[in-house]
Amino acid sequence: MKLENELKLILKKDIKEATNLQLYNAINELVKKKAKTLSRCEGDKKLYYISAEFLIGKQLGKNLINLGIYDDIAQLLENNGKSIADVEEMENEPSLGNGGLGRLAACFLDSIATLNLSGDGVGLNYHYGLFRQQFKDNKQYEIPDEWLKGKNMLRDTKVSFPVELAGKTYYSHMYDLDVIGYHGNKNTLHLFDLDTVDSSIITDSINFDKTDIAKNLTLFLYPDDSDDAGRKLRIYQQYFMVSNAAQLILKEEKEKGHDLKDLDKYVAIQINDTHPSMVIPELIRLLILEGIPMKTAANIVSNTCAYTNHTVMSEALEKWPMDYIRNLLPRIAMIIEEIDRRFTQYVWEHCNGDQGMVERVRVIQNNTVHMANLAIVGSHSINGVAKIHSEILKDDLFRDFYQLFPERFSNKTNGITPRRWMLYNNPQEKKFLDELIGKKYEVDFKKFEDLMKYVDDPATQDAFLKVKQERKEILAKYIEEKTGIVVDPASIFDSQAKRLHAYKRQLLNVMNIIYRYQRIKSDPNYRMQPHTYLFAAKAAGAYTFAKKVIKLINCVAKVVNNDPDVNGMIKVVFLPNYCVTMSEILVPGTDVSEQISTAGKEASGTGNMKFMMNGAITLGTLDGANVEIDALVGRDNDVIFGHTVEELNDMKYSYRAQSYIDGDERIANVLRSLVDCTWSSDPDDFTLILNEIKNKNDEFFVLADFDAYVKAQEKIEELYQDKHQWAKMCLVNIAKSGYFSSDRTIGEYAEDIWNAEPLKF
Repeated sequence: MKLENELKLILKKDIKEATNLQLYNAINELVKKKAKTLSRCEGDKKLYYISAEFLIGKQLGKNLINLGIYDDIAQLLENNGKSIADVEEMENEPSLGNGGLGRLAACFLDSIATLNLSGDGVGLNYHYGLFRQQFKDNKQYEIPDEWLKGKNMLRDTKVSFPVELAGKTYYSHMYDLDVIGYHGNKNTLHLFDLDTVDSSIITDSINFDKTDIAKNLTLFLYPDDSDDAGRKLRIYQQYFMVSNAAQLILKEEKEKGHDLKDLDKYVAIQINDTHPSMVIPELIRLLILEGIPMKTAANIVSNTCAYTNHTVMSEALEKWPMDYIRNLLPRIAMIIEEIDRRFTQYVWEHCNGDQGMVERVRVIQNNTVHMANLAIVGSHSINGVAKIHSEILKDDLFRDFYQLFPERFSNKTNGITPRRWMLYNNPQEKKFLDELIGKKYEVDFKKFEDLMKYVDDPATQDAFLKVKQERKEILAKYIEEKTGIVVDPASIFDSQAKRLHAYKRQLLNVMNIIYRYQRIKSDPNYRMQPHTYLFAAKAAGAYTFAKKVIKLINCVAKVVNNDPDVNGMIKVVFLPNYCVTMSEILVPGTDVSEQISTAGKEASGTGNMKFMMNGAITLGTLDGANVEIDALVGRDNDVIFGHTVEELNDMKYSYRAQSYIDGDERIANVLRSLVDCTWSSDPDDFTLILNEIKNKNDEFFVLADFDAYVKAQEKIEELYQDKHQWAKMCLVNIAKSGYFSSDRTIGEYAEDIWNAEPLKF
């Protein structure tokens, strides 16, 4: 009754009479009211997690769960003829991130609050995020994502800081979002913006005047940096983010009465990838203004900051022309130059004058700032995000730095929050687990392991299969609503949902589909297990190859899905506008989790963990966290294929893509179909893809792994025919997924890097 009365008081009308939008706004206000009563997570040391992305997803349902009132609100609405699902539909998903980096940051904030650690997120309040994806004539088009229209969870703090960009001072505006821990306290996500940002400068698609900083600074996440104006805008964005973060940190420390010379005793800063690296020189600059000498300030900052690397891809390791920094941020440039000078002197003295070593580790090389080097030099800790990734950092990417500072390097395998990716997105599986192993697994990740007692039980297997089938039917309905394509829930639902990039090898997936289709067409007696291939991904607007792969998948889908010869054996679906909300439907309904990146290229991944926790089987290479998944579940409970990192390293200089084309008729036929008008009336439509394979010698070894991938897909179909064995495999994956709770990851960060004490269970 109390909740009902509180809601009626906010609504000023009966619940039955309210629209879904009115109910959303009212429940949103109720959440904010209850959040005010929660205590802040407090500790001797406070973490600031700085990230360019926070892909937080819709907040209403998650907050209701963490407040412990989701079921009560759902029942209250049902009693009044309303649906919690319909109310949640009213919320716009915050467009504050793009992929794994942003989703990881969101999971981490949830775990930090749940573990009762004092820790806030800091980022930017993008008005349109990356973009909203639409398809027209099978091609991707980018349009602004107007998520800020209407009510949302943001709180206007009225807090402002001055930030100088290219000699002009801009005043920020800080918006806060409560991060509510599970049945616990709260932290905050701070998002900085400019009041002068003006969407009217957007011309068509997501194009805009990149030079008008006052109007464009926080319009979009990752604006196109293929020209000078775009690169300068990226620098402005990053500096604006870290300057506000640094000013906020010092403001809060002064208010607590702490001596700034002891900053590292009270504050930990986690640099999430290279984007926030400029917090190092900015914080040094501000400490100097407080009267602290440069050398002392630099030591304080390095003892405060820690850097997480998320990629081995050279194009993602940001490098900015030093001339840009000098012109746009002259004081920051001076400090970076001084950091570089002092560090090169240190390396020279400690490496017996090894000039080669000096040049390889410099922060400034060829008049270019290497942001990863800046992050490493200015931090006391550097970590990778999966065991194999961390070894690559030490053995290859940052080998010289590891030789200099081996004690700084560690591994912190990524994780996901089970509150979002089990309790919220899969209530059917939650109920199933509650009945078997109790309810403590949502905060004690080791409890998932209790499911192992039941994996061989036929009744448990049947119960799980029933849960999975229900989720597949929900997904099938969603697919039809979004695309018009009717899929068979009895078929294998095989999903590859992740950012579209060549190394993630969506191309390998679609090549297998083309091969299987060609086999159906050439052999009337050929039969295969009905298979629904699901894709979801966005391609960066300027990434032509990735956009061509999207078009190819859509073109293949159009042909295959409408060919009567296929007879239901294959369906291909590309779901538009991949986001958290879509993932919450896609992940629980998936049978097979595609994790097929080129070995050594994927840092970790978290999609593989979400699918695993929701009872999908990993089909993947030994890359990223797949290595750890495979070790945990055993080779009987996943399907691993392809060349290893070591094997690819051995063959990379002798590799010839043409030899695979000449030696495998299946590959030759698939590639030929790209230019023979099978998929498009324009024979040149997919020549770019063919050229990437032939003329650029198949950089990501798609052809080298093709045969193994085809066999792996055939093995999946064979395994799927034994329903009870398949169910056992799924149950083992769920039971072993607890290791990938972000609570475990954050506990390790807190103990090993931040020197902060998490809540003990």
